[in-house]
Amino acid sequence: MVKKLTKLLEEKLKKELMKQEKELIKRIEELKKGDPFLDPDHVTDNAAVDTDVREQVGHETVQAQVLALQRKLELIRSAFKKMLKNKYGLCESCGKPIPVSRLKLLPEARYCVECERRLVK
Repeated sequence: MVKKLTKLLEEKLKKELMKQEKELIKRIEELKKGDPFLDPDHVTDNAAVDTDVREQVGHETVQAQVLALQRKLELIRSAFKKMLKNKYGLCESCGKPIPVSRLKLLPEARYCVECERRLVK
């Protein structure tokens, strides 16, 4: 039997999403500060080629991590919008309720397990 999403549980999940949102924003800011391309001396230094390569790789690594975190942040913000529209917990593909057990593990889930599997293939 599929457990129904109650308002109390939705509030609990909302608090978890808010916590995750705050942590993601903080982590993104920290990563951006560590980007070697943001170093004021980067533009003017005449570093060796190996240093330039290290900086390029460091920059690309930071960019990839930031992008991944921004995607998760978008999913969380989308979940907030769904809550406002009373659509939270419904699969975006089939419209059926997403199991509560899935929402507890992944509160920003957009799809039920069946649709997620189908979309990932």
